[in-house]
Amino acid sequence: MRNQLNQIRVVFTLLLAVTFGMSVAQAQDMPFGDLPPTSEYGKCYAKCKIPDVYETVTLQKLKKEASTKLIKVPAVYETQTETVLAKEASIKYKTIPATFRTESEQVMVVPEKRKVRTIPAKYRTETKQILVSPARGEWKRKRSPNCFSQNPDDCYVACYEEIPAVYRTEKYQVLDTPATTVEDVTPAVYKTVTRKVVDTPARVEEIPVEAQYKTISKKVLVSPESTREEVIPAVYTDVKEKRLVKEGGYTVWTEILCAAKTTSSKITSVQRALRDMGYDPGAIDGVMGIRTQSALKQFQTDKSLPVGNLNMETLNALGINQ
Repeated sequence: MRNQLNQIRVVFTLLLAVTFGMSVAQAQDMPFGDLPPTSEYGKCYAKCKIPDVYETVTLQKLKKEASTKLIKVPAVYETQTETVLAKEASIKYKTIPATFRTESEQVMVVPEKRKVRTIPAKYRTETKQILVSPARGEWKRKRSPNCFSQNPDDCYVACYEEIPAVYRTEKYQVLDTPATTVEDVTPAVYKTVTRKVVDTPARVEEIPVEAQYKTISKKVLVSPESTREEVIPAVYTDVKEKRLVKEGGYTVWTEILCAAKTTSSKITSVQRALRDMGYDPGAIDGVMGIRTQSALKQFQTDKSLPVGNLNMETLNALGINQ
């Protein structure tokens, strides 16, 4: 009798060791930090992936830098008139006429001119790295039972891997040599003017000759030629960029209807319940098709239920016996 009891104890100990080893092996194969809440036979659990959330933002990008340019302001002249002596008063003699001599002098015909010439600035092209998307982590999907997504691997365990940051190269202009100005000078132009003056007055008979005058016009410089600087503002353009607002991940463990219990009659009951509640599952044919999946997802979203599979909370909300 004692030997039989010892044999029973050994068998029971071996059964416990095998069961514990299987549980540990399953836990080691699970990449998540937690396990389903219960290890009860006949129950199935799943985790479903939640997608990343992005937003599009508009940024201002420099298209052309601010610059300056020189504008020439021409010289200003005005015309002045004056009365000058054309011929001096003299005395005319009948017997001995007056004698004259010739004098010469330099007269400016064209005044000196000054012109400012602009030597444009020189630029060089440089590049810089712009961050397009930062480095992030991502779960790699495996397989998941009873997932009515188009991709049956959406609801299962995943490995977390690093996705490196993405950069793009942009070019921009940098001032290398600033603009300068050079002044060109054109000298004044002169000509020689001659005139006669009385050398010896006439004698014997004096005949008075009145002086003669004439009016002449000439250009007088009021303000010389100059330059002024005008500022050209920078030009910007709008650039749209996609930014990560919220990283997706996986939901908590949710109890789902096991594959063996997902029968055609159960799917038919789900389709009828969805139709009775105002959702369109398509044909009542017992098949978890695209329209049935879409209606079920909308129902789960409206009722704040777990989304992505046929879970127990959804069946209870539809009033279907499990």
